[in-house]
Amino acid sequence: MSDALLITGAGQLLTLRGRGARRGKALSALGIIRDGALLIRDGLIVAVGTTKHIEALRESRGAEKLDLAGRVVLPGFVDSHTHLVHAASRAEEYELKIRGASYEEIARKGGGILNSVRKLRAATAEALEARALGALEQFAACGTTTIEAKSGYGLDVASELKILSLHRRLAARQPIEVCSTFLGAHVVPAEYRGETDGAERYIRLLTETLIPEVAHGGLAEFCDVFCDRGAFTREQTRRILSTGMEFGLAPRLHAEQLSHTGATQLAVSLGAASCDHLEQVNRADIAALGKSKTVATLLPGCDFHLGLKKYAPARALIEADAIVALATDYNPGTSPTVSMAMILSLACSQLRMTPAEAICAATINGAYALRREREIGSLEAGKLADLAVFEVADYREIPYYFGMNVCAMTLKRGRVIYAAD
Repeated sequence: MSDALLITGAGQLLTLRGRGARRGKALSALGIIRDGALLIRDGLIVAVGTTKHIEALRESRGAEKLDLAGRVVLPGFVDSHTHLVHAASRAEEYELKIRGASYEEIARKGGGILNSVRKLRAATAEALEARALGALEQFAACGTTTIEAKSGYGLDVASELKILSLHRRLAARQPIEVCSTFLGAHVVPAEYRGETDGAERYIRLLTETLIPEVAHGGLAEFCDVFCDRGAFTREQTRRILSTGMEFGLAPRLHAEQLSHTGATQLAVSLGAASCDHLEQVNRADIAALGKSKTVATLLPGCDFHLGLKKYAPARALIEADAIVALATDYNPGTSPTVSMAMILSLACSQLRMTPAEAICAATINGAYALRREREIGSLEAGKLADLAVFEVADYREIPYYFGMNVCAMTLKRGRVIYAAD
């Protein structure tokens, strides 16, 4: 069998060719090739062009051929914000929300994140791994080839390290790339609450014990903090992220989700890889993001699942030239979905992004948020052959068919990791 793969007959091949992150009008530049083709060798893209041109290349002779019969091809989705490892759903809270309880009311009664913490601490590593592997299979079936995965449901030394170690094991056991983030600063755990210095004691555990151990073990690339009402203040967040940076962990933030805290401005000042959520940003925040390299990662699945009416201001961010990305926020409490196609649908209907903007935000800008834009996120010679094939005639049909999975095939490094029956 040849070590080369020739993919031909793409009705629309969305290359997203071009350098760096996409801002403003460039966010709509899909680089479409009609009747497109790719030549892949050793997991890398060798050439991209029309079927006629690529088939005529000397390097294409003898290659294994895959004819897509007019289907749409785009870069594999890069999901740059997930909480992959958790022990169980929070379906009981879902019903409470339907009956009118707010996210914060549920959290004050011991639900929310602390509910997931209790369940994870009680779970075995084997059970957590099995659940995560099942989710990763579903990610692949939806066209995702790279994800970011956060800890944050352990909130003690043993449990946080268990999650991060699982990220490494999961990355080795299946084909989707897993980029690991330490989110020990998700909330203050229950055992530290009710004490006047409880939050400070927990922060010392993070900065003096967990962050050094995570960094020395190479268990994460990024350090994240939930900076919001009921979680960590701006100054606490600065201390935690600054310690992470001292140990080589790049900063990310959960910012301006439930209230305005100044987390966005902090993210920009620290040169954070991304700040995520952003429902409560103001004009100054938007302007600062537009002048920065910090990605504004929007998570409309969370707002949809919680039944909120206020979504992040995507149009204002795009018009300010901010780098806008989209992600699922896959988690058991506020966004239990692995479907980036559904996120595209929400981005179009609720955030008023065009289908082209949403696809760029879910691929090349997601890659930029993970500092992998030179390897993934577009279909160009020299990049990894990560791509998704959709059973549609036009790329706009991917968000158009909301709640449906029209992914026909997913390839990671040139190897098929999912094919529809």
